[in-house]
Amino acid sequence: MHTTITWRGKRQFTATADSGHTITIDGPPDSGGENTGARPMELMLMGLGGCTSFDVVNILDKARQKVTHCVTEITATRADEVPEVFKTINIHFIVQGKSLETKKVQRAIHLTAEKYCSASIMLQRAGVEIGHTFEIRSA
Repeated sequence: MHTTITWRGKRQFTATADSGHTITIDGPPDSGGENTGARPMELMLMGLGGCTSFDVVNILDKARQKVTHCVTEITATRADEVPEVFKTINIHFIVQGKSLETKKVQRAIHLTAEKYCSASIMLQRAGVEIGHTFEIRSA
């Protein structure tokens, strides 16, 4: 896996992944940025959310659950002092579908948290307290 980060001026950067996809990274104006892209720590939460959401939908699909919509909301707290690392993260899944089984949704979330989501497991090993909640909505 490889990524290239290219400085574009001021505090703006373009990140390019092996897949060819790019993301703009920027800072707030009070740090010399122009607010044209996500902050680095926001990208970490987005990566975590993408990793765990992918797993949950994939596991539920394999369990023959008819998921029609899934939204993952993540909230985090950071340390007050530098480095302002994440202290706690809560991942809340809103899973919508037809006749979804609560136990299968719980199992999918457990598996992503404990076995499959590399981002989540890496952060937990670094001491970040990660909680998971969910709700099921009918389609």
